[in-house]
Amino acid sequence: MSRRGLAAVASVLDQAASSATNILVLVLAARLSSASGFADFSMVYVTFSVLLGLNMAYVGQSLVLVKGERLGGECRSALGFTAAASAVVGALLLVVGLALAGAAGTAFLALGLVLPLVLLQDGLRYCFSALRAPQRALAADALRLVCVVAALALQPEGASAGRLVLAWGLSALPALGAGLWLLRPYVRGVRGDLRPYLRRGHLGQRFVVEFAVGNGSSQLAVLGLGVFATPLAVGALRGSTTLFGPLNVLFNSANAFGPPVLGRLGGKRATVRATAALGLVLAAVGAGWATALYLLPDRLGRQLLGDTWAGASALLPATGAQYAVMGLGTCALLTLRVLAPKATLSLQVVFSLLSVGLLLGGYAVWGVAGAAWGLAAGSALKALAAWWRVTRLPAAAGSRDTEPVPAPAA
Repeated sequence: MSRRGLAAVASVLDQAASSATNILVLVLAARLSSASGFADFSMVYVTFSVLLGLNMAYVGQSLVLVKGERLGGECRSALGFTAAASAVVGALLLVVGLALAGAAGTAFLALGLVLPLVLLQDGLRYCFSALRAPQRALAADALRLVCVVAALALQPEGASAGRLVLAWGLSALPALGAGLWLLRPYVRGVRGDLRPYLRRGHLGQRFVVEFAVGNGSSQLAVLGLGVFATPLAVGALRGSTTLFGPLNVLFNSANAFGPPVLGRLGGKRATVRATAALGLVLAAVGAGWATALYLLPDRLGRQLLGDTWAGASALLPATGAQYAVMGLGTCALLTLRVLAPKATLSLQVVFSLLSVGLLLGGYAVWGVAGAAWGLAAGSALKALAAWWRVTRLPAAAGSRDTEPVPAPAA
């Protein structure tokens, strides 16, 4: 296999390891906690997921677009900004934790303490991606997966949400240390500069807007259910979507490796044909996975999610429908990213906000099941609008030029 092929395999495996970590964290937390305890943990983990996505958008996505001789300095700058920003946000979370009473407040205190560790560890993935060294990211993320599973497996049944958050966060230390050691040859002797991240017009600002309306808005809406309704709704929704974690690996891999492959197909017709076929495959996989989960015996379901299984299993038809249409929508947005990159932001703004409205409206009328079906309806409408936008592209639409992948530094 060629070096480029090996790099692609390492990148897919790294994405799988990162996704598996997130899935297993939630599964183990659900098995160790009561339904109310997992609801508290879920609220904190949703908060972390939003912060992780914001950091990925502002720092990670802009970093992987950097080319040339300054990659070492850019990686040092990215990690320096992540460390400073996460320390500030962590301090704010400590204040939030002190203001909240009970187990939820303790869990937010724990998140504030460990946030810099987990965000820095994840940020190394984007450094290695920019440096075209995904095998090093895979090594660090595989270690992270082993450590977090071991740390949570050692916790007693009925452990509080705060204790689980601390165990999850501190288990990132070995992977963070290994990742910094693996990064050292690339950044030795270069200096970082945080000022570009603070300037108006930084590329990450556009990506943050797209993330906020595309992903963060629905996460915040789910978190909001626990504020004005019941935290158990958060646990049920989070537990249901956790079961579809393997599909997120497929969607993320399509987004990561789709553009360079599609860019070589040479035009709208070939690109649309390839992405439409991929979308149908992902939709079929989503429907099949949902069917398998729906037919899962309660005994096995409780082994996966503990007490949360009862609430999560009732949402499987809606969540399965959502992930089936998400496969179609992901490929439509991927098509636009290749053929008309500026067309995606407006779609994300309009239809992600619509999804939030449908989620909250569905909850107001039909409870947590209505919220899940609202998310499914929003995803379906976004997919429909994205494919309609693809059909409106001119026949001459084409992809951006791509540069060859440089060899990794010694």
